[in-house]
Amino acid sequence: MKELMKETEEKMKKTLGRLEHEFMTIRAGRANPAVLDKVQVDYYSVPTPVQQMAAISVAEARILVIQPWDVTTLKAIEKAILASDVGITPTNDGKVLRLVFPQLTEDRRKELCKNVKKLGEDAKVAVRNIRRETIDKLKAKKKASELTEDDVKDGEKQVQKLTDRYVADIDKAVAEKDKEIMSI
Repeated sequence: MKELMKETEEKMKKTLGRLEHEFMTIRAGRANPAVLDKVQVDYYSVPTPVQQMAAISVAEARILVIQPWDVTTLKAIEKAILASDVGITPTNDGKVLRLVFPQLTEDRRKELCKNVKKLGEDAKVAVRNIRRETIDKLKAKKKASELTEDDVKDGEKQVQKLTDRYVADIDKAVAEKDKEIMSI
């Protein structure tokens, strides 16, 4: 039963980690290199992440500088950023690309907050599904006479505690991201 609880906690931890990674890719008005995580550049017919082709740094609060290791890839990186859903047109000075993040409008902030809440809800659903799967496994073990009724009840309580803790962590992460978006 300990192994089952450990496995359940691992799955819930991964769900929270995935949510936090998704939050990093949400553009909140500040320059954040994570917005380029999903951008793939066609480099000799191989999709390659921008991070593997260039140094990405934050020059100012709202300016991201992309300096390619190989200057000949500058156009390809620019094209990939334009084709992506980043939503910012890079400026090219022949050596580096600059992404200037505009100030967010009130409507855009509210839209981003809705998106953050939806991602949070999806993560909570995933955590609850993990709880349900674990409880089903506990009941199956009881049916197979591997666990007693009391073991199943204890297991259900432990799973519920884990679920409550991770749902609270998700709510906290959503609240922090909302605050970050609205405070810019």
